[in-house]
Amino acid sequence: MKNRLPAAAGILIAMLLGILIGYMIFLNFPDKAMATKVASYISIVSDVFLRLIKMLIGPLVFSTLVVGIAHMGDASAVGRVFGKALAWFVTASLLSLSVGLVMANLLQPGHNLGLPLPDVTSVTNLQTSVFTLKDFATHLVPRSFAEAMATNEILQIVVFSIFFGVALASLGKKTERLVNVIEDLSHAMLKVTGYVMKLAPLAVMAAMAATVAVNGLYILVKFAVFMRDFYFGLIVLWTMLIFAGWMFLGRRVFKLVVLIREAFLLSFATASSESAYPKILHALDRFGVKRRISSFVMPMGYSFNLDGSMMYCTFAVLFIAQAYGIEMSIGTQISMLLTLMLTSKGMAGVPRASLVVIAATLTQFDIPEAGLLLILGVDTFLDMGRSATNAVGNSIATAVVAKWEGELVSEDEAGRVADGRDTSDRTGEKPLTV
Repeated sequence: MKNRLPAAAGILIAMLLGILIGYMIFLNFPDKAMATKVASYISIVSDVFLRLIKMLIGPLVFSTLVVGIAHMGDASAVGRVFGKALAWFVTASLLSLSVGLVMANLLQPGHNLGLPLPDVTSVTNLQTSVFTLKDFATHLVPRSFAEAMATNEILQIVVFSIFFGVALASLGKKTERLVNVIEDLSHAMLKVTGYVMKLAPLAVMAAMAATVAVNGLYILVKFAVFMRDFYFGLIVLWTMLIFAGWMFLGRRVFKLVVLIREAFLLSFATASSESAYPKILHALDRFGVKRRISSFVMPMGYSFNLDGSMMYCTFAVLFIAQAYGIEMSIGTQISMLLTLMLTSKGMAGVPRASLVVIAATLTQFDIPEAGLLLILGVDTFLDMGRSATNAVGNSIATAVVAKWEGELVSEDEAGRVADGRDTSDRTGEKPLTV
């Protein structure tokens, strides 16, 4: 077992192989239509993997969240954790949006672009209606729990699970059998997740191959400045998030960064933070976060704490404005930031959500929506960074909330549990394995 290749290394090798395979296809099929057709067959593996992950997310979130709340014991504890998590999410959201704003102003990626600009009358076929408070409130509550599960609306599943978990906790011993059944369901789902995760390297290789086969590597050169500036901004955001974690977790935050490396690479390669959800739960378990916290905060984070996506929104809007020579005053930029603070909360569960939110923002601030066509070609490569950043942000947020709640075990105890040397029942929970 000691000679076994680490999972993170396997994913990294799969990424490199995927790029090589994709580039060979790109060279051998110069006709883009044919390359796209070949890529569509290759991407079957990654598409099936992501569908399997989506198949698991609903019941996994429901079962782990309900059990976590039931173990908290009372509604006041749930409200306290919710309030602390929300305070972190709002602060992190403002930080992420501000980083995108500042970096776009400092680096000026849209000036002297050297690329032909899309005609302002061009359309992107994206929904551009402004996301209002009413939309958010009505979207928050499911019309039917079955519908929320069927459509993978994580935020709605979280709302129902909170009510259900609090009800079970308030009934005490009367619902012990039901809690045990749901807990068994959570471990069954985690076992299934373990099987699905064995496909991760193949899915990563297929996803990278399909992307490079269609676009080649030239598109990265063509948008090198924009992508360089965006990823530099992400690095700045990662540094600030880790520093924020260090303020509360001390040097242990670096241990957390090491533990989530596999989840980071998986979300990066598949351009989906959902694919990393089970891996992050496992990493947090090894880090010492008690499950009653991680199973509650993590699903909330997937709805309220999309740090990478929010940074991208301000960065991309200003990039497009700069490309068209539109000057935005500081006051207008702050108004845009506050607008995005609300609209970004509607991202969860929406395909290509960042682009939809950006399209609505461009329309609202009289910036040509056609500017989105500038970044559509490289959006997949940008989505990789956004998704990986979301994984980092949610991991740190959950660990910090656990620290605030006194639900983070010592480093030594976490190490014993990870090594299998301590199988004691710390929280009324069974060991988490993925």
